[in-house]
Amino acid sequence: MNKIYNNLTVENLTKTDWFNQFDEHQQEKIIEGLEDNLDVSIYAKKEFSWLQMWQIIDGLKNNLDISWYAKSEFDYGQMEEIRLGLEDNLNVSIYAKIDFNCLEMEQIRLGLEDNLDVLIYAKPEFNDIQMKQIRLGLEEKLDVSVYTKKEFSWQQMQKIRRRLEKEAREKLRNEQKNI
Repeated sequence: MNKIYNNLTVENLTKTDWFNQFDEHQQEKIIEGLEDNLDVSIYAKKEFSWLQMWQIIDGLKNNLDISWYAKSEFDYGQMEEIRLGLEDNLNVSIYAKIDFNCLEMEQIRLGLEDNLDVLIYAKPEFNDIQMKQIRLGLEEKLDVSVYTKKEFSWQQMQKIRRRLEKEAREKLRNEQKNI
């Protein structure tokens, strides 16, 4: 077996005290990285769960700038949303913040994928369901300023959005009748 890390083979490395500090799943991810010739020093840290290690490995394999998310303060769901954004060449600086949970990050990422003005809702005062209502309104080209208010619950936002969608459909129908 080739020497691959600090002049140790994978087999010998697995017998060290350093390696044995990790749980079984973390050890599997470290071995995976070594076998893929990845720099495991980036993620072979006790503070990363195996799921976080997995996200970092995916980023390394895809030559992504993992510095955006290879931080123990991000949970694996947040890491995944940032990684997905990087894979799509999105501006992850908008949401790669500990202020957003993974569901909020997802709504921002989906908006970026659709070239929406996510700055309207990429704010910690909105939860993920409120963000979704605003994003859906933006997709329909609605005037979301009517309901982009933190004091509105997502249910209130949804009701207003649906009313605006209905009004927009009726307006379109009336315009088509007049043609």
